[in-house]
Amino acid sequence: MRRVIFLFLLAGLFAAVAGGGTPASAGALPSAATPNAPGSIRIPSPISRYPTVPEARSYQQLLALWQQAGAAYGVPWQVLGAINKIESDFGRNMGPSSAGAVGWMQFMPSTWERWGLDANGDGLANPWNPEDAVYAAARYLAAAGAHDDISRAIFAYNHAQWYVDQVLEVAQAFGGDGSGFVGELGTGLLYGSASVPGVGAPLVFRIDDIEKRLAAARKRVARARQAIVVEEKQVEKLDWATTAAEQRAGNPNLGDDDFQAVERRVTELAVERDRVGVAITRLQERLDYEISRLDELRKEAEVEASAMTFTRPTSAGVGGVVAVGGYVFPVGGGPTVVSVAHTHHDYPAADIAAPEGSPVFAHANAIVTDAWSTPTGRCGIGLELRVEDGRSFVYCHLSYLEPYLVPGVALAAGASVGLVGQTGHATGPHLHLQLSPATSYPQDEAWFQSFAGLAYTWQDAPTPKAAPASSAPVFSVVDSQ
Repeated sequence: MRRVIFLFLLAGLFAAVAGGGTPASAGALPSAATPNAPGSIRIPSPISRYPTVPEARSYQQLLALWQQAGAAYGVPWQVLGAINKIESDFGRNMGPSSAGAVGWMQFMPSTWERWGLDANGDGLANPWNPEDAVYAAARYLAAAGAHDDISRAIFAYNHAQWYVDQVLEVAQAFGGDGSGFVGELGTGLLYGSASVPGVGAPLVFRIDDIEKRLAAARKRVARARQAIVVEEKQVEKLDWATTAAEQRAGNPNLGDDDFQAVERRVTELAVERDRVGVAITRLQERLDYEISRLDELRKEAEVEASAMTFTRPTSAGVGGVVAVGGYVFPVGGGPTVVSVAHTHHDYPAADIAAPEGSPVFAHANAIVTDAWSTPTGRCGIGLELRVEDGRSFVYCHLSYLEPYLVPGVALAAGASVGLVGQTGHATGPHLHLQLSPATSYPQDEAWFQSFAGLAYTWQDAPTPKAAPASSAPVFSVVDSQ
């Protein structure tokens, strides 16, 4: 019923758009009635090359762009904004995708040749430019029959009913015509901006801001943990050096001068160890502070997310949960930043590479059988889970482990368990995932491979295009527990 009501409201918006005029440059825009003639537009070469300096737009600029493009082609701006959010996370994850789609609105190159346009007047029809891409999306939707049936037009954009439903629900979260919140939006750019949308901003923008701040908070926690790991390794070296010096001092054949030199060395090592100990204490205080900030953001995210009835379709940009067939991929971040090989260097396991601080999730319904929040041995920080079929999986090298994880705790698939790190024996940030005992490769299992192209790419083989199931989440700003 809610979706029907929203479609009715969109129909009303069409009438408002039709009577509201178009931008002054609209007369120069190509018609939606016919596609481009072959060779009639100049496009980047190669079109798949990611721009050296991606273009950034503020929330206000994006809102104005969607409204102008929507007015020009008679398409509700909320739908353009929703597609922009879902396809590229407002320009943060522009591909190329595993299927080859590129730019702000994720056009396939062949589709861009037919419907792409030069909206900013620079002589180039560029899918990596927000103005060109958003206007082209509006043109394509209009050509696909948006004036008569917006759902059908969205289906033409991406041939899946789950996609249509998600676009309409995200569009609904933008609200009305935008006039009530334009003045309250943050003015900063969407790339690394510290600006926060005002309380009158659309829910989508507010959640987008929380997503950015959550991602930054996770990284700060991971960096703080890694700084402690570095200092703890220094303590280990100092302890070994002290032991060696003390053993030498116990040599009865050592002369007085040599003995005094060794004693001075032991004193120097003790002073240095005390200094490192103080540094570790301060770093631990910083880690505790960053964890408390992360917890505060999660609570804020829960409040905003409670108004959403949907979740994110991919894990692009912010590391949202991606679920397929009852399983969740254990590392968030999406296929542009998460990767894994089919094999492991010495025994069956999956080393899932991802940026430090990326969220880590329980991959299935499970019971915690063991957990350790301080680096231990080669595994570092980690845990062991027993899933419903009785098998056990070990997670290693985390930078942070959720404090609620103790033996006996039941986890639902997708529950947050920590953050990617490089504690223990690790040469870079990744999640080490293995069965216990390590009798086979996790990445050989059907559930793992179902996420190829959706949650990760293969490091050692081509990655097939993956389509999420109809139950796949769309927005997941909360690290659920």
